[in-house]
Amino acid sequence: MKKIRIVVVIFMMISSLIAAESRLDKIKLNNELRVCIWPQYYGISFIDSRTQKLVGIDSDLAVELAKDLDVKLKLVKSSFPTLIEDINSDNCDIAMFAIGNTKQRREKMRFTTPHLQSDIYAVTTKTNKKIKTWNDIDKKGVIVAVAKGTYHEPIMKDKLKNAQLVVINGFKQREEEVYSGRADVFMTDYPYGKKMLAKTDWAKLIIPKEIYHLTPYAWTMAYGDDKFYKRVEKFISDIKKDGRLLNLAKKNGLEPIVKLR
Repeated sequence: MKKIRIVVVIFMMISSLIAAESRLDKIKLNNELRVCIWPQYYGISFIDSRTQKLVGIDSDLAVELAKDLDVKLKLVKSSFPTLIEDINSDNCDIAMFAIGNTKQRREKMRFTTPHLQSDIYAVTTKTNKKIKTWNDIDKKGVIVAVAKGTYHEPIMKDKLKNAQLVVINGFKQREEEVYSGRADVFMTDYPYGKKMLAKTDWAKLIIPKEIYHLTPYAWTMAYGDDKFYKRVEKFISDIKKDGRLLNLAKKNGLEPIVKLR
């Protein structure tokens, strides 16, 4: 019986050590960093239809982080609606696709120091007669679309007093609502606004005359692992100091929203 108790104690100690092992140690052991991305985010992590290659500042920085850790990079497809589940069910080690830091998300995920920051913008059609300026948006008879799961959803629910808000399940569907005339505008950010101007001939970007609602963008991970978190924070500090962040922001047309401090 004594031997059995000793074996049980040893087993429990080993199990405890394994449970206490940092994600960083597991990444090193497996020689693999798993990064959640959303491959439809222009300028951030976007599949170029011409080359079928992933381009964008956060896909570039995922490569840099894997290099810094001296491990292989594995990209895991995610999205804003599935992000929290992907992080907390261990589908990836870190999510890197310019995630807006909001109170609701902070309750479920741990955010890194931000590297980008964007205001809210609106996209309408060039032929829409209702929307000429930002002040035309929150009026009776105007239909405003937002994508479900984005930070624009709770913000616009709070901000709009007169316009009608509709929540759309997908990003592409949100564009279709505006293009078809079923909605007047959809709310987005700087990178996605750039995409609409670059990839369509019908979109018109409506820019607020003054700051409307600035949101810092960062990466997220599960709570409870300070070792991995501190290592990622060191990486963010390094890329801000050594110029990698600024250079990649310029490369991807995001210099106006880069956050170097």
